[in-house]
Amino acid sequence: MTEGRDASAADEWWWFLVDRHLDRMLAIASDLGDDLVNVRPSLPGANSAVQIVLHCCGMLEWWTREAVLGTDVGRDRDAEFEASGSVAELTARVDVVRRHLRADLLLIELDGPLRGDPSDHYKGTPIGASARGVLLHVLEELAQHHGHLEITRDVVRR
Repeated sequence: MTEGRDASAADEWWWFLVDRHLDRMLAIASDLGDDLVNVRPSLPGANSAVQIVLHCCGMLEWWTREAVLGTDVGRDRDAEFEASGSVAELTARVDVVRRHLRADLLLIELDGPLRGDPSDHYKGTPIGASARGVLLHVLEELAQHHGHLEITRDVVRR
């Protein structure tokens, strides 16, 4: 997708990434409210709703902004899994990610090379080869964590 020329592709990716996953994830966290959004289920390695959504924000920005566009986002992945906060703070973070993604989708060349450097684990794979591979990976990760969040919601509400 080249700047300003393929808004329909940008809208399509927006629908998959934001409408289908990120916004629905925020709705789950919001529905949990401040009383439950930071509760970790008593399962090995489980994370709170805040942590899952913040991790998805960090993941999305790192892949789309840093790996694809070459823009340093200063991500602290470990901190995502230690974070806590209110629904309002989480909403503000998601709003920033949404704004960045809306603008970035118009800049991303789907079949162009990455301007940043994917992690070593993904070099030499379709994920590390093009923006299209990255966006498919982001979709894969959002879908996976959306499911994790649904389980988290169900367990903490019990």
